[in-house]
Amino acid sequence: MSDVTEQDPDKKNLEFILDIPLQVTVELGRTKLLVKDVLQLNQGAVIELSKLAGEPLDIFVNSKLVARGEAVVVNEKFGVRLVDIVSPNERVEKIL
Repeated sequence: MSDVTEQDPDKKNLEFILDIPLQVTVELGRTKLLVKDVLQLNQGAVIELSKLAGEPLDIFVNSKLVARGEAVVVNEKFGVRLVDIVSPNERVEKIL
């Protein structure tokens, strides 16, 4: 019979990384502006983004694309519903 205090080494390694904080970013779209255009922005200004309305949002973890999703409202706060997880092959292609 094995000792009760012993754990599977893989599970112990996984538990070690579970508390590592990650930066999660959701991107609605991008654009490039000249400094003079940024300085002219005021309240109510509209900035046109690269994505079309209805396109999925990009979800990054530590600056790496991991999923795509759609904006939702939950208890009066914005959230993101994941609709597509990026395949490992696609993640590798983005790095190269």
